[in-house]
Amino acid sequence: MITIAVDAMGGDNAPRPEVEGSVRAAEEYGVRVLLVGQPQVIRGALASFGKPSLPIDIVPATEVITMEDHPAQAFRRKKDSSVHVAARLVKEGKADAMVSAGNTGAVMTTARFILGTLESVDRVALAAPFPNAKGGVSVLLDVGANVDSKPEHLLQFGVMGEIYYRLTFGSRKPRVGLLSVGEEEIKGNELTRAVYDRLKALPVHFVGNVEGGDLFSGKVDVIVCDGFVGNIALKICEGLAMEIIKYLRKTYKSSFASQVGYLFSKGALKGIKQTMDYAEYGGAPLLGVRGVCVIGHGRSNANAVKNAIRVAAGLARARVNEKIEQELSLTHAQV
Repeated sequence: MITIAVDAMGGDNAPRPEVEGSVRAAEEYGVRVLLVGQPQVIRGALASFGKPSLPIDIVPATEVITMEDHPAQAFRRKKDSSVHVAARLVKEGKADAMVSAGNTGAVMTTARFILGTLESVDRVALAAPFPNAKGGVSVLLDVGANVDSKPEHLLQFGVMGEIYYRLTFGSRKPRVGLLSVGEEEIKGNELTRAVYDRLKALPVHFVGNVEGGDLFSGKVDVIVCDGFVGNIALKICEGLAMEIIKYLRKTYKSSFASQVGYLFSKGALKGIKQTMDYAEYGGAPLLGVRGVCVIGHGRSNANAVKNAIRVAAGLARARVNEKIEQELSLTHAQV
């Protein structure tokens, strides 16, 4: 049975969403969950579900890293935080993966230092899935693990993103694009121009430059960029999706005169929300660390936590790190 360590204290509304999401994941996916955090608080939330037979255990952690904590300082000063303990469980082989909706910077820092990075990886990358117009998913990376990147880092992001996409979404030959200001090969800044020709030489299906709109067009499966650009793109997309949903809800309520019409509009809204909602995709895997780490949104609800556990379990079963190490080793000379 795959075992997932869940940081039960990390999210904005912890521990309720973490506990409920873990209960649902244990029921639906047949995984064992280790809820990490303050036992009394977790136990109280867990008791409300009345399902003692599920494979869920509580692992104590006396400290909590908040969203206001500085990542590096929190890593050094809060050695018994729920994030630290979850990472150590993976490091010691007591868990196959970890999930946290806590302070993203602190989770990344903790994972990098406690788990370490794969031998062939220079920089880890955070990969975010997006729904696209063709009914599938496109993945953008890096979305914030590195604000400054060199060409060789983006090359590794391309390889890691391609492997992650293959293992998670089932495509045998994912299309990889480089995010730039135009499709032409000569377009871009110094970084993207330095990466373009070298990406063509790698054993991935590189289709060239893509623009921001291709996050959603379905033209490519994996979009590579540095973490500064990627994080801005991610935050814009999240904010836009939330505003669109709110706008449509308001418009439908005011436009439909009859109750029957409004009921139909509610069904349409539900479908749109399921397509655009980050909760459906669970979280973003931190690729390149020695262990599976999935980072969720701070506002993660129970559905998001459940899906983050699903993603983590799938990557652990697929042995994603072994495949990244193998394929980056083969292409190391080119990277």
